[in-house]
Amino acid sequence: MIHQVEEITADALIGKVEALKKDGYRFVTMTATDMDEENIDILYHFDKDLNLINLRLTAKKAENLPSLSGVYLATFLVENEIRDQFGLVFDGLAVDFGGTLYMEDSVRPNPLCRYTVVQSKPEESAEQGA
Repeated sequence: MIHQVEEITADALIGKVEALKKDGYRFVTMTATDMDEENIDILYHFDKDLNLINLRLTAKKAENLPSLSGVYLATFLVENEIRDQFGLVFDGLAVDFGGTLYMEDSVRPNPLCRYTVVQSKPEESAEQGA
């Protein structure tokens, strides 16, 4: 099995995915990883004859990404799931569940996003100084 990862930008994504489809690659899935307060990594996975190509896109959480559902219709499911779990919005989704594919209103939004925890230093007591 051959495996490769290519860095890509949001502007180049659709063109690259269209080229992969034309070359006979099938869409496998997408993976999202919360990187920090502002960024998220999206890995797009494609396969042809056990040759895996992974496109890695680091995106700002506050910016929308283009949907691949116009190229591979099946991507609408995982794009909706990523929206439910991470709050990332995809422009041009063929079927847009608006953040409610799996999640109910009672579930806190974006459950897979990490929240920054700031650890404060314990206050020194008078006993420690003695």
